[in-house]
Amino acid sequence: MPQASSLFTRLEFRLAEQLFHTRWLLPRSPRTQRLTMRLFKRCAEAGHPDAQSIYGHMLFHRSLSPQDKARGARYVLEAAQAGDVKSQYQLAQIHEHGCVQYPRREDYAVTWYARAAQAGHYLAAERLARAYRLGELGLAVDTEQADYWQRVAERQPAVEMAVA
Repeated sequence: MPQASSLFTRLEFRLAEQLFHTRWLLPRSPRTQRLTMRLFKRCAEAGHPDAQSIYGHMLFHRSLSPQDKARGARYVLEAAQAGDVKSQYQLAQIHEHGCVQYPRREDYAVTWYARAAQAGHYLAAERLARAYRLGELGLAVDTEQADYWQRVAERQPAVEMAVA
């Protein structure tokens, strides 16, 4: 039964993505948006890393209540720990700037930026290069490290954000 459940979750996620990214499938309406969010939520609760990433990002950035923002940050954390590169970058941003659930922790931000950059996230490598060049995020100015992360960034294609 777990395989069937997993297959169903993957199918629900694909449908949610289609509803989210295309306008031709169904017209944009509050009803369609609620359906899309409900599908993303079900998939995130089932542990689908991509759904956790997208749904967590939407909750964190678009919710008004602190509880929803905290739940969004938790989903982003779970996706990041599962290896989702975009979530690793997003979690680094959360730790860099801080929020109610996750106070500002520059050391955590550097760790998550490094994980995302090593996994191929262009913006994470760029952020580390700038941090080492300017002595930000609690890092000492280190031109060798700045050059290293700049080279890593230059080897990566620019990453498109799935959620605007």
